[in-house]
Amino acid sequence: NNPESVYYWAWKNNIPVLSPALTDGSIGDMLYFHSFKKPGLILDIVGDIRLMNSCAQVAHNTGMVILGGGLVKHHICNANLMRNGADFSVFINTAQEYDGSDAGARPDEAVSWGKIKKTATPVKIYGEASIMFPLLVAETFAREFHGLDKEQK
Repeated sequence: NNPESVYYWAWKNNIPVLSPALTDGSIGDMLYFHSFKKPGLILDIVGDIRLMNSCAQVAHNTGMVILGGGLVKHHICNANLMRNGADFSVFINTAQEYDGSDAGARPDEAVSWGKIKKTATPVKIYGEASIMFPLLVAETFAREFHGLDKEQK
């Protein structure tokens, strides 16, 4: 019950928090060891993926702001594939296309798979996400706060 927590506000607003990679790495190991000391903890990863894909399918519009890449990017994009593509997308990472990684894939590849709609205008920002995302958010809110968009019209 901490109002400074993202999870508090997600719970308060009935917003699911999903982690498709929950069993990856050290946390997966700890869950495994915990299951011997206190059996009974069950994680329904299939339920999580069903919820993620179902939310995308019934949404009027979807947007993706993906910080980094890899598994999280893959799951979010795949959920949007279930609805014939996201309406909006921004990818922020340092990955390059040349090595064939999922993180390095440009938005046009996601368009070709149907993960982003052909009518969308996707953006890829090449930069370190923990620096670029706060700057992007600050600029967005600063423009609104200072009425800069209104002056340009």
